Amino acid sequence: MSVLNFTADVSKIRLDKYLADEIEILSRTKIKEYIQAESVFVNGRSQKPSYLLQGGEIIRVEIPEERPGTLEGEDIPLDIIHEDNELIVINKPAGLVVHPGAGNPGGTLVNGLVYHFDQLCHRYGNQRPGIVHRLDKDTSGVLVVAKTDKSHLELAQQFTDRTIEKTYLAVVWGTFEKKSGVINSFIARHSRDRHKFVIDETGRSATTLYQVLKDSDYLTFVKLEPKTGRTHQIRVHMASIHHPVFADELYGGGKSRAKGYLSPHKNVMLSLYSLIQRQALHALTITFNHPVSGERVTFDAPLPEDFRTLLERLGFQDD
Repeated sequence: MSVLNFTADVSKIRLDKYLADEIEILSRTKIKEYIQAESVFVNGRSQKPSYLLQGGEIIRVEIPEERPGTLEGEDIPLDIIHEDNELIVINKPAGLVVHPGAGNPGGTLVNGLVYHFDQLCHRYGNQRPGIVHRLDKDTSGVLVVAKTDKSHLELAQQFTDRTIEKTYLAVVWGTFEKKSGVINSFIARHSRDRHKFVIDETGRSATTLYQVLKDSDYLTFVKLEPKTGRTHQIRVHMASIHHPVFADELYGGGKSRAKGYLSPHKNVMLSLYSLIQRQALHALTITFNHPVSGERVTFDAPLPEDFRTLLERLGFQDD
């Protein structure tokens, strides 16, 4: 059994919803199973999934041992940045889903991991071996995978404690008056579209730092540092300040925006869109304490070809 500890930083939110947001690699269904099995304690007492947090509670999640499943391995090429006895660091390509789920029974990063590695942690379920955190399907970049239960638990706690640092690069719409800034807001799941998130005061607090690297008349190259780990956080935050990520169809930065310009600018934007055809967002670096040595380590994921081509066309070559 492994244990994760949380201090509730919100109120009037269901226990199962809070934990599903905090432990993003676990589904709400799996969280409910743990709560109903009395493996979750709030101030030392078991509660129902519907329990409304008051804020400040100490929550203990006891994660039971799970036997390795029969998930089928697939010979999916993996770009491995680093590997040791405890973990693997991968440069995930855009278009690759991290783990199986509804609509994606196979062809995922996890299927590739099972094929290529004999040892992976199964702490959070048989369908997500080794997975500590996620990247959206069409976001490329650095991703950490745990080989052992000890490393998985230690890394998961670092994500919970927000001691893991991540840096992203993005091309976004528009130009900025301020060359750097902080975006603070609350993010919640859309009430009707369950695949989308919105700014909503009933949601979870989220903070993102941004810095302009280079700009043009219509698009800007930015560095982004999320200080919290909400789902779609960067994409939602950039859209909320009217600078959606370029080619992000879900949050208003897609092809329809490019078509909104008059010629010849429309033709230029559509030409740029054809170079990447997915949100121009890349997880560049991740920094954390190695789960065994304790050393503070940083890993970088080189930009993929489509992103580099877009930067070159814009004159935003990454120096």
